[in-house]
Amino acid sequence: MKLKSGIVFDKSGDDYIAVATGEAGRVFNGFLRSNKTADFIMHELQDDKSEDDLVNALLERYDVDEETARNDVKRILSVLKDAGLLDG
Repeated sequence: MKLKSGIVFDKSGDDYIAVATGEAGRVFNGFLRSNKTADFIMHELQDDKSEDDLVNALLERYDVDEETARNDVKRILSVLKDAGLLDG
């Protein structure tokens, strides 16, 4: 799975922002405000990744246990799927 094309990323203070434009803007009209973990996962999803790939990327990047990483990935993927922002 990967993010639809047209997601633009920015950081404002402590907030990480993802704005839907282009293809993504056709299915989601707005922006997502997130933390650095969600921002990291969304950047990883610019390339085709499986859930396990994302969990492993979190484990390599952050000092976190596998259960926490997997729960974070599932939660973020759920939000992105509900918004229609994932392909595959």
